[in-house]
Order: sequence, then structure tokens, then C-alpha cells
Amino acid sequence: MIPYIAWLLEITMNNGTLPGDWKRATVVPIHKGRDRSLVANYRPLSLTSVDCKQMEHAIATYLRQVWGANDWLY
Repeated sequence: MIPYIAWLLEITMNNGTLPGDWKRATVVPIHKGRDRSLVANYRPLSLTSVDCKQMEHAIATYLRQVWGANDWLY
């Protein structure tokens, strides 16, 4: 499974586009507390593609390494 995901992420990065399914999210209301009848007592939770999250993590890790190596983070 991991080689397939790595291959998919590589194709996505090389093409510079995201698959349509990765751009969609299912938004679920999460109750924060107190009165359940008030909309203000809920917050949105976005459920997105796991593959997209993995790619975001890989990019963020790479950027942290580059920024740290060049002393761009302080």
C-alpha cells in the first residue's frame, strides 16, 4: 500500500494538480458544550482525504527542514 501512495503523491507533485476527491471535505458539526439547540455551540470538523493529509505532512516536513537548514526559522 505504501509504494502505491508514494507513487500517487509523486505523480500529484510532478503534475502540480490535486485529484478532485482530495479537494472535497465532509463537514460534521461537533458539539462544544452547553445548549445543543444553539448553533453557536457547535464547531465544524472537516473530514478530508487521508492521502491529501499525508502529502501535506510530507511537504510541511520538507519545508521545515529547508527553513531550519537556512536559518529562516527563528
